[in-house]
Amino acid sequence: GSCPFNCFHFCRSGSWKKEPLEIKVAASPAGERPAAAAATAMSKEAEWKDSLLYYYCIKFALSAYSTLFSIIGLVILCIGIYAEVERQKHRTLEGLFLAPAVILLLLGITMFAVSFIGMVGSLRDNRTLLKIFFWVLLVIFITELLLLLVEIIFEKQMNAVFHASVQDGIRHYYDDLDFKNILDFVQQKFSCCGGDEFTDWNVNPYHACNSSGPLACGVPYTCCRKVPGEVINTLCGYRTLSKERLELVDVIYVRGCIHAVGLWLKDNFEATFGMVCSLLLPQAIGLVMAWLYWQKLNEIHSRLDTVDFKQLDMSDFNFAAMDLTGAGWCWCLPREGGYIPVNDKEENVADDAICQSKV
Repeated sequence: GSCPFNCFHFCRSGSWKKEPLEIKVAASPAGERPAAAAATAMSKEAEWKDSLLYYYCIKFALSAYSTLFSIIGLVILCIGIYAEVERQKHRTLEGLFLAPAVILLLLGITMFAVSFIGMVGSLRDNRTLLKIFFWVLLVIFITELLLLLVEIIFEKQMNAVFHASVQDGIRHYYDDLDFKNILDFVQQKFSCCGGDEFTDWNVNPYHACNSSGPLACGVPYTCCRKVPGEVINTLCGYRTLSKERLELVDVIYVRGCIHAVGLWLKDNFEATFGMVCSLLLPQAIGLVMAWLYWQKLNEIHSRLDTVDFKQLDMSDFNFAAMDLTGAGWCWCLPREGGYIPVNDKEENVADDAICQSKV
């Protein structure tokens, strides 16, 4: 019988030998499938960015972000105003660096103003306000990063600055209740005393060794080591400034709070990293959303059928090639057929003449 030709192979010996059919498929170029997958992914991403859902997602995400931080800034501002009013009633501390109320006021004003600009810009699709929001937030973000780097690189110099500020606060310890509460909390929380060391309390007029009274040459009770179960003795730091450091190890905390807080931040890296991220990450998210929305609005405006004559490139344009007859002194009066270039008009006339001659 007859066999399909593609199923048998005729050997040289004259016998037929059955062999499986070999089907050869042209190999696709290397990387064609991954390239096609990447192209498909890019097309999907482009479709998603061009969709109305993408526009509304970015718009209302940025609006919610800005609204949230506007409210937070307003709350901080109100707290700062209340604290400053109370501070003005009893304050004698002149330094603004150590006033928590002033810090709250500056923080609240900055947060509210910047976030409010971003909120209005996102709701109104105002590119100018979005640019202001983006650049101001970027400047704040970069400033915070620079301050963080300065603190890490120039640790000793920054500690000297903090020491001078803390000493100024210790000098007015009993005059400013806000600073007194903050320093007492830090000394108890971090088991420290003073700024650089416990002898910083000698700058306070009530604790100086040359003054009189029960507090003279001593430190506040928040510097004392506490024994569990015992009643706190408010005069536990009596005459400690006149003694040597080693004699006081079991009585008060001799280490300064600047060093104690720095060591705590280094030993608790996870907590430090979390605080830095909680400060910088929200700003980074705001920058990304503002940039994406800004670019989306630029893309939408570029697609509009409008011409901004202020943006036209007139460097290669020759006004002498234009027939402006009838345009008036302002070059704005309309004319039927428009203002066609002189060269094109001459070419059209020549073409008409040629056609008429042929006819």
